[in-house]
Amino acid sequence: MAKTKSAYFCQNCGVQSPKWIGKCSSCNEWNTYVEEIIQSEKDPKSWASTNGGLSTRSNKPNLIADISSTEGKRINTSSPELNRLLGGGLVPGSIILLGGEPGIGKSTLMLQVALNLKNLKVLYISGEESEHQIKMRAERVGPKDPTCYILTETSTHNIFQQIKTVKPDLVIVDSIQTLHTSQIESSPGSVSQIRECAAELQRFAKETETPVILIGHITKEGSLAGPKILEHMVDTVLQFEGNLNHLYRILRASKNRFGSTSELGIYEMTNKGMVEVTNPSEVFLSQSNEQLSGTAITASVEGIRPLLIEIQALVSTAAYGTPQRSSTGFDLRRLGMLLAVLEKKCGFMLATKDVFLNIAGGLKVNDPATDLGVISAILSSNEDIPIPTKTCFTGEISLTGEIRPATRLEQRILEAEKLGFERIYISKYSQKGLDVLGKNIEIIPKGKIEEVFSSLF
Repeated sequence: MAKTKSAYFCQNCGVQSPKWIGKCSSCNEWNTYVEEIIQSEKDPKSWASTNGGLSTRSNKPNLIADISSTEGKRINTSSPELNRLLGGGLVPGSIILLGGEPGIGKSTLMLQVALNLKNLKVLYISGEESEHQIKMRAERVGPKDPTCYILTETSTHNIFQQIKTVKPDLVIVDSIQTLHTSQIESSPGSVSQIRECAAELQRFAKETETPVILIGHITKEGSLAGPKILEHMVDTVLQFEGNLNHLYRILRASKNRFGSTSELGIYEMTNKGMVEVTNPSEVFLSQSNEQLSGTAITASVEGIRPLLIEIQALVSTAAYGTPQRSSTGFDLRRLGMLLAVLEKKCGFMLATKDVFLNIAGGLKVNDPATDLGVISAILSSNEDIPIPTKTCFTGEISLTGEIRPATRLEQRILEAEKLGFERIYISKYSQKGLDVLGKNIEIIPKGKIEEVFSSLF
């Protein structure tokens, strides 16, 4: 019988303490320590003893020149959006964590991936749904693939026994918070259980070169539930974003050891499952032909994908003493900086007015080249004059009121031209090396905000 002992773990960051303390010394959160029973001796039912000789990794040091490269052997997920987000597909031996709000489509997307993989055995492990529930969803969202196995189990010992039997090419776990290992006596979902179960799955993935996808819950603050070490253990962290009241979902990579973290994938939730959006610019643009003040179109770039985004602004007289500043989808501190530039450098009196900003479609924008579109929408609402149709903007605003060049300007201009825009405002400092011949869009270079204002209004 293994000896047991108890310890206290922070439910926020996972730091262990021998006794209860009120404030965590690591994350500075209060009242997050919970007592959990742990074992000091390893249980023989761990992955290390149940792998059945599946390990193919050598424990001897090897010269880096002698190590074979796995580049080009990625697994195609049959989803172009997910492939691009992962950097070209699933890397053998990688472990991926997918998080998001309840009902946003995590399980649906992973089940579609499992059903659409050709000539590969997939083991879909569910600790939250029964086999009949998964079968009903599978009939609704995808084809009937005989190489997809469904396992409803929460014990890691039993899971690894079934993995030895099936020998899958891909393992999907829904969700990591429902698993429990016999090495830890605390309840499933606790910090120690999540950490140990993830460690066992990580060892399995690295030793057998089998990719593992973990679905994780999130807290009410929007961060991934469980200890922070969980995000450090995995190779890729994917996060689902989007308002549950909208049909569109945005998948971002906040960590990726095998690709870029600036990419995003856009999906639409339908009765047939998650459908990829091939032209996201049309999704985020209003289909109304009526000219309205306070709206501007900006050419943004997310990763390698150019997007045209509609920015909506409302400027009104402050009803109370302190004017309000509200922003949805745009950094509120950057909005305050842009308003200060308009006030100090350009002479627009906005200090006594309420300013509300919204990015249409529920998108969150981090591209600094959207500044010119934000400024144009605010000035349009302040003057109550609509911006001419078929006009878009791209450029970063400096603290001196100048318009700085935008990166990947050619891609932004081509995207605007493809969607039928007739003119685009850019920085005059980005004309060097810009090929304007053969383009059916008027390129208007400007150097300061005042020049854009006089040209528009």
